[in-house]
Amino acid sequence: MNRTLLAVAAAMISSIPAVAQKDAPEIRFDSVPNPLQLPANLYLGEVGGVATNSRGDIFVYTRTGHPTISIGTARPFAHGGSRLFEFDRTGKFVREIGKDSYGFLFASQVRVDLSDNIWVVDQMSNMVIKFDPQVHVAMLLGRKAENVNVPVRPGRGGEGAGQPTDLFDRPTDVAWDAAGNIFVADGLGNARIAKFDKDGKFIKSWGKKGTAPGEFANVRSIAVDSQGNVYAADGGNKRIEVFDSDGAFKTAIADVGNAQALCLTKGASPVLYVSNSNPPDDIDRDGEIYRLRLDGTITGKFGRAGKLLKEFGTVNAIDCRAENTLYVGEIGNLRVQKLVLH
Repeated sequence: MNRTLLAVAAAMISSIPAVAQKDAPEIRFDSVPNPLQLPANLYLGEVGGVATNSRGDIFVYTRTGHPTISIGTARPFAHGGSRLFEFDRTGKFVREIGKDSYGFLFASQVRVDLSDNIWVVDQMSNMVIKFDPQVHVAMLLGRKAENVNVPVRPGRGGEGAGQPTDLFDRPTDVAWDAAGNIFVADGLGNARIAKFDKDGKFIKSWGKKGTAPGEFANVRSIAVDSQGNVYAADGGNKRIEVFDSDGAFKTAIADVGNAQALCLTKGASPVLYVSNSNPPDDIDRDGEIYRLRLDGTITGKFGRAGKLLKEFGTVNAIDCRAENTLYVGEIGNLRVQKLVLH
């Protein structure tokens, strides 16, 4: 099938949702005031990620800290630009994890797997770091560059397929299937998804920059369902693309705007939450979060752009361990909101 036919097929597939944005019913919800209690003189910056474990503890990976750059050596490098905080289920601050870590530079995401391992994705160190439940480093994917240009130079461009290895260029997210295979969204410098086995051995990758099925403008977020299907938020093309576990394109979901944050619930009837995140150059528009069935049907929406509670400023992370209690991390408003859906 040539590129033109692929583009036509994508356009047809993208009309799958039975309910469009404007027709989606409004979901009633509340935002819990002050859900996290930080110690005095400690603040959140841009929230790259928020996640919970099986006990309800809350982890926030945030772009704040005291960046340090070592110079005058053969290997100048930067670190300390982001921090990982833990709170208990009531929102009380517990501790900081990985302080001054070599891999903490620019927070992109934090996720917690079914075994309560904590996975941090750092966009500028190009690393995915796995902490075990006792917060010891258990696995590293990717590799930090020998040095970091300051200021950071623009991306290298190219087709975005990256190297067929575990070397990343501005990764954004991580997810797993039932067998423990690891999927990394290598999504901003590159535009691909990389697959590893449970032991961290690279298996394959797919995707490149473009608009055809299986291509991406970017990959902001990913999620994997119980069947091993991979959902990729291709915000630049205003869609979610769906693949099987080996990267074969299956379908695309439109009518979700600038898809930047995804979260997929567990259980017999999972639902997918996706944020139509307001862009940084026009923060007063969009902002709503959609709830979808896995066939792409939008079943409701809530929220809008803004600064107040129940409004959103560039959502980059959603935690939906409980379907009707969400934690939302915002880049624009430097905060985490705890939402209760009715």
